[in-house]
This record gives sequence, structure tokens and C-alpha cells, in this order.
Amino acid sequence: MSSNLAKHFLLRDDVTFLNHGSFGACPRPVFETYQRFQLELEGEPVDFLGRRLTELMKPPREALGKFLGTTADNVVGAINATGGLNIVAQSLPLKEGDEILTTDHEYSALEKTWAYVCRKTGAKVVVVKVPMPFVSEQAFTDTLVAGMTERTKVLFLSHITSPTALVFPIARPIAEAKKRGIWTVIDGAHTPGHIPLDLPGLDVDFYSGNCHKWMMTPKGSAFLYARPELQSMLDPLVISHGWTADNKEPGVQGPFGNPVFIDQLEMMGTRDPSAMLAVPSAIAFREEHDWTSVQRACTALAQETAGRLHELTGLAPLSSPEFSAPQMVAMPIPECDPLEVHKQLWERYKIEIPVFKWQDHYIARLSVQGYNSKPQMDYLIEALSDLLGMGAERKRQHG
Repeated sequence: MSSNLAKHFLLRDDVTFLNHGSFGACPRPVFETYQRFQLELEGEPVDFLGRRLTELMKPPREALGKFLGTTADNVVGAINATGGLNIVAQSLPLKEGDEILTTDHEYSALEKTWAYVCRKTGAKVVVVKVPMPFVSEQAFTDTLVAGMTERTKVLFLSHITSPTALVFPIARPIAEAKKRGIWTVIDGAHTPGHIPLDLPGLDVDFYSGNCHKWMMTPKGSAFLYARPELQSMLDPLVISHGWTADNKEPGVQGPFGNPVFIDQLEMMGTRDPSAMLAVPSAIAFREEHDWTSVQRACTALAQETAGRLHELTGLAPLSSPEFSAPQMVAMPIPECDPLEVHKQLWERYKIEIPVFKWQDHYIARLSVQGYNSKPQMDYLIEALSDLLGMGAERKRQHG
């Protein structure tokens, strides 16, 4: 991997940053675009927010639509994927006895979101246990289909899971849900910029993803996608200037000249839209640096590092390679105090990486991005070996 990409990022030199999956990292040129918009905003706030905002927001939606295989009218900016998914979860007309079908690999903030919705509506979350290790698309699909009943109203899945860094093969479960009249809601927090996306091709109803992770935009930039025929179901979490009581059928314009779906979610008074306005710059940065090749190298380095740790621990991976997220891998480690290991990795080694317990597994979740390097992976293996008491085994294996 070309190590000179590190110069394009703002990360601290004294930190080995192996946690791109949590909040991402923004390249310098993209961050400069972000700051330029902030300066424009502060230079004339009324002009920026009062006269220009509607037009300013069109280019990022157009760039996102193209990036996601859809159109600008089907995507709207959000602060993060959790916010986008909350709009959907709190808009669906659920009632007592309805069921939300999901898995045991979901992100904790969304587990809380659905728990909140169920408390308000009387609906129920049904959690299926995904067969592990994850080696079969058929077993995954069969498990979900077996959980579908006449009470199932929502299928909620991560596209790439947060705790286990798995790429769920969601196309067939979505298709089965569609046959049964079940709404499909997908958490794509880790997906945009990580694996290719064609949202119409997935035939998904609602999909929210972060731009600030693998697309490398500034923090506070994400999107919500909704199928055109379902956009009228969605209500904003905050009622503001973009809301209208008029008909919300597809094609009807809101008060700012966009589809109502966009106006009511986008136009919310005083907030800084600069992170979203930098989306086209992030896409351009990827194109300029041949990010397909960068991702290929990152994937190879991530899998190689996971393989090296496996040789030391003897612990089986959580999945076969085709279901592992390309640039992010959940690496099993020996039983330990994960909070203490995380603390020591930071305090002693200045390595930023999540370490946690998930179900019966102890995991270090490695992210590899274009600014990372092989020496950093060597340093991680050395630190984990020492902290987990594998140093003697490592020395024996390597002479």
C-alpha cells in the first residue's frame, strides 16, 4: 500500500489509528472544502441560510444519488445513520402486536431505537440468532425467513455489522420480505464507500448510511434513502420550515421547491450544513487517488493481519472471507478484560482500536484505511501479543 496517502489526513503522528470504522477520518482537501463553506456561512449567514441553502444542498444530493445508484430526489441529508433510521422507525405506523424482525448483530443505538418505538406503539422486536461462524448465505436467509410471520411488519438489518464486521447478504431476505408486504429498513452505517451500493437494485424500502466513515466526509454527514412511493410515510423528527400539511404524494413540491420528502427533512432552520456540502469533494478525492486500488490494498492488509493474529491465538475467525467487511475485521482474541486491554493499548502504545466482548467472543476490531501501513500492523500484533501473554509464543514462532 502506498504510505504517502497518510500525508493527506489530519490524524496525529503519535497515534496509530486503527479505528476508522467508528468515526472515520477526513482527508485534508475535503476538510478544507468543509471549512470554506463554514467561512462562507459566517461571512453572510442570512444570505447563506436564507437565500442560497436550497440550491447549495442540491449538488451533494446529486453526487450522493449517483454514488448510490439512484437520483437526488430519493436521498436527503442526515446527521448520521442513527438519525436517519430514527426518522423511519418513528414514522412507521406500527401498532400493538406488530413485530420488527432483526438479528443479534445490530448496533446498540438502533436496538434502543426499536425498544423506544415498541414502548410507544406496543410492537415487539423479534431477534433471530445468526448461525456462527458466518459461512453460508443460505443459512442466513433461512434463519430470517423462519422468523417471518403474519405479524412481521419490519425487517431491520445491518448491511455491514458494527460489532462483528460482517457483510450481511441482504438481497434475498429483502426480496422475501417484499413478497410478504414487510417493510425493509437497512442500517448502512458502515457501507457507503466501503462496498459498492445500488439501492434501487437492492429494492430496499428505507436505507440510511454514514458518509463520514468510509466515504471520508466531515463528521455530521449521512443520508436517508426512501423508495419514491414510500416517502410520504416519513415525518421529520423536528417540525420546522420545511413541513407542509399538503398532499405528500410523489412529485408534490414542498415549500422550498423540492419534493416534500426532502424539504421537510432538510430545511430545519439554523444549522451548519457544511459537512454535507463537502460530500462532492470527498467523492472527488476518492476518484483522484484511485480508491478502488487503495481499498484492494487495505483489504489485503486487513486480512493478512487477522491471519497473523489467528496464527498466534489459534482462535477461529467469525466468518469465511467473503462475508468479512473488506477493510474492517473483527479479530477474536483470548479471554481477557477487554476494557483494560483497550486502555493499555491506548495508554502504553497509543493504538486506537476497539476491544470488547460480544456474546462469548472477545474481539479487537481492526479497520484499515489508506493512511495505514504494514509497520502499524506489526506494531499492533506486537502490542496484543505482549498484553495478552502471547509474547513467548510469538517469539517461538518467529525464531
